[in-house]
Amino acid sequence: MSDAQRLTDLLRRDRLLVAPGVYDGLSAAVASRAGVEAAYLSGAAVSAGEGLPDIGLTTVTEIARAVSVVRRQLDVPVIADADTGFGDETHTFRTVRTYEDAGAAAVQLEDQVFPKRCGHLDDKALISADEFVLKIGAALAARRRGALIVARTDAIAVEGFDAAITRAKRYAAAGADVIFVEAPQTLEQVAAIPTAIDVPVIFNVVPGGKSPEVSREQLQEFGYAGAILPGATVGAAFDAMTRAMTDIAAGSLSSGPITSPRALFAAVGLDAWAARRTPKESARA
Repeated sequence: MSDAQRLTDLLRRDRLLVAPGVYDGLSAAVASRAGVEAAYLSGAAVSAGEGLPDIGLTTVTEIARAVSVVRRQLDVPVIADADTGFGDETHTFRTVRTYEDAGAAAVQLEDQVFPKRCGHLDDKALISADEFVLKIGAALAARRRGALIVARTDAIAVEGFDAAITRAKRYAAAGADVIFVEAPQTLEQVAAIPTAIDVPVIFNVVPGGKSPEVSREQLQEFGYAGAILPGATVGAAFDAMTRAMTDIAAGSLSSGPITSPRALFAAVGLDAWAARRTPKESARA
C-alpha cells in the first residue's frame, strides 16, 4: 500500500489522526520511536532550523531535502508543507513532483501571495480563488505517485469566515483531497468548518496562535479528520536549547538532559548501523 493510500485510510477512519511536526532527522527519529501514525513536515520549523523566519524565504529544494531526510527515519505518511507552491502554477507543478520524489504522502498548498507569511502572523495577503484553483489543477496534474493535495485557505484573517468557507468549498470542488482552513478565531468557527466541507478537513494546533485552545475530543466531535502540530518538536527544541544556553551563560557546564552520547546516537539508529559493519578482525580472516 502506498503512503498516500495509508494516509487516506487514516483520514477517513472514525478516529482523529494526529500528525506532530518534524523538521530534521533527529526530530523524525524521536517521532518514530514514539510510534506516531503520521507526521507533518513544517515549513515554519524548517525555516527556523535554517535560522530564518517563516515569511517565504526557504526554497522548494531546501524543504524537499528536509522531506527526504525525515523519510529516512520515518516509515509513516508525511504531510509536507509547500507554502504557496513557491510561485505560480508552473512552480506548483514542479513542487509537487519534487515533493513526491522526496517521499511526501501529501503536499499542502495555500492561497497566500508569494512570498507568504506564517498563518498566525498579521498582514497576510491572498491570491484570487481563480488563481489558486489553477494551482490545484497543476498540483493534480503533476502527481505520479498519488500524493494527496491539501488545500489551505488563509482567508479568515483577510476576507472573513464566510469567504474562507466559500473558498474552501471551491477548492474541494476543484479536486483538493483535504481542506485546511487556517486560524479560525472562535470555538464556534472551529466547530463549523468540517460540517461545511465534503472532503476530510484538518486543524492546525498552534499554542499561542490566533485559534482558541481545543481538545482532541472536541476536534473529533466536530468532525475533523486530522490535526497537525507543526511546533511539536521545534518548539520543544527551542525551549530546551534556550534553557541550556541560559544555564551555560550563567556558569553551568551542563549540556542538557541527554544521559550519554550513546543514548543520542541510539535514537538515530546506532545499533542498526553498527550491525551492518563487518568487524575488522573477521574481514581480515
